[in-house]
Amino acid sequence: MRARLLPLLIVLMAAVLLALGLPLAISLAAAQQQKVVVDRIDDTARFASLAQFVTDPPKGSRVNSPNERLNTLTRELIKYNELYDIKAGVFYRENVMANAPADWFIPDRDRVRDAAQGEVRDAFDEAFQSRRSHDPEQVWPWERDRLVVASPVVRDGDVFAVVVTDSPTGQMRSKILRGWLIIGVGEIAAMLLALGAALRLTGWVLRPVRVLDATTHDIATGRLKSRVAAAGGPPELRRLARSFNEMADNVEDVLEQQRAFVADASHQLRNPLSALLLRIELLALELPEGNEEIASVRTEGKRLAQVLDDLLDLALAEHADADLRLTDIGELTAERVASWSPVADDKGVRLVGTCPATTAWADPVALSSALDAVIDNALKFTPEGECVEVEVASNGTVSTVVVADRGPGLSDEELARVGDRFWRSPSHQNVKGSGLGLSISRALLSAGGGSIAYEHHEPHGLKVTVSVPRARPGA
Repeated sequence: MRARLLPLLIVLMAAVLLALGLPLAISLAAAQQQKVVVDRIDDTARFASLAQFVTDPPKGSRVNSPNERLNTLTRELIKYNELYDIKAGVFYRENVMANAPADWFIPDRDRVRDAAQGEVRDAFDEAFQSRRSHDPEQVWPWERDRLVVASPVVRDGDVFAVVVTDSPTGQMRSKILRGWLIIGVGEIAAMLLALGAALRLTGWVLRPVRVLDATTHDIATGRLKSRVAAAGGPPELRRLARSFNEMADNVEDVLEQQRAFVADASHQLRNPLSALLLRIELLALELPEGNEEIASVRTEGKRLAQVLDDLLDLALAEHADADLRLTDIGELTAERVASWSPVADDKGVRLVGTCPATTAWADPVALSSALDAVIDNALKFTPEGECVEVEVASNGTVSTVVVADRGPGLSDEELARVGDRFWRSPSHQNVKGSGLGLSISRALLSAGGGSIAYEHHEPHGLKVTVSVPRARPGA
């Protein structure tokens, strides 16, 4: 869920920051250009005043020579060009009043060779229509290295000349770029801050979900005492945690009642069944030896007693806590293989064990009982002359005991049901057993954090894998 929620929050935050940052960057560029345009308009206004003084000096002026006034204007333009590297000039419609540098002119309309000359010509024509260059086209850092501003020179209400400035935009574009860099750094810092906040937010929201998921898995694997700590997270998830704990308490109570009923029923039925079997034995003494009916009743009675014993063992296995110890799985498995070897020899089955030393956390009694049930099951279904292999291994996190037989095996549908209570394969109903041995093994292993799995053993047979953790559960 976090992998889906976090990208969504990041995309939304990035969209918000872009929606704020792009207008800010455009506004910054426009402000920098407007500042330059205002400065150029002020400069052109000053040169326009000097141009008016050239053609129409104010009364009382001591500079009466037109050439001297023109020289003053030219000197000002030259100083301006040398100081700021800005081309500037005062132009009549057809010729030049003064300019700097001296080789800079307004191109004729039909002699415009590039966009820069076209921009100069357009600003000149616009100023002759009594309009100043208040709003030139926006200059961006990657384009337009010149900015043209023109102002009309007016006398008696008519425009008789135009002041034109052609400014380099390198400094302005550098300022825009620096401003954008600051905005970009701010956006990145804000994005990192928002990302940290999103991580904290999603962690706060999803932490109860992760705890709930882990607790659900614990309960599903048999650790019914697991509960969710209803702390942290949104109020809705805290209420869900409390409701989950109440549900788990109710489920545990029901299962406890079921286990108690099975244990009590098995125990209560065992005594009258023992008495019944004793009476059958006494009755058999008064009947002819080899009576088939008495033998059948005796067999069914013993089978019922075995089922009751298995039910009692299953109830105790599901109820008892595991006595976990650091156990040498190889040594314990080797002992069980040695114990079952005489049974295998009687059936004509080879029982082979590969049991290197490896340690894991397990209840030795529970693990021994589980291995007994698995090896017994393998020997039951392995025909004479075949082999049952028992192999101990470890992969870093768990130690495994694999018991592989060469019996008839199970189908895919049967493989999904193996280990269920009282379930036996329809094709093996004639084999002695109650159908509870593997269920007891699973209950014994689950109490200590272990597991049991079943799979096909090619070319035929069943492979059973018993796994126990190498690290102490809950450490």
